[in-house]
Amino acid sequence: MKMLTSMLLRSAAAALALSCTVALAADPEALLVIKNHRFEPAELKVPAGQRVKLTVHNQDGTAEEFESHKLNREKIIPPGGKVVIFIGPLKPGKYEFFGEYHEATAKGVVVAE
Repeated sequence: MKMLTSMLLRSAAAALALSCTVALAADPEALLVIKNHRFEPAELKVPAGQRVKLTVHNQDGTAEEFESHKLNREKIIPPGGKVVIFIGPLKPGKYEFFGEYHEATAKGVVVAE
């Protein structure tokens, strides 16, 4: 009986560890680059209904701020730096964002579909 209980506990622990690993790996990832005071790509498609790990890489020599009222996100990215911003889960639609320091050129949209 003691051996059976021990085997069941090990099996349960292994199943729990596997389910946690799968849950952590489930977030899709997207990359957004700031170059010449513009976001690339200017239209970023992501899956609707899922949380997305968005990495923003600023390749310019000056800081920029990723800002979106619709996504409720605001983050400063230093020159040459990278930041991770989690967005979603989003309903299908378009969510505009911009670079506050260069609003005339740094514009984009997240499209959840």
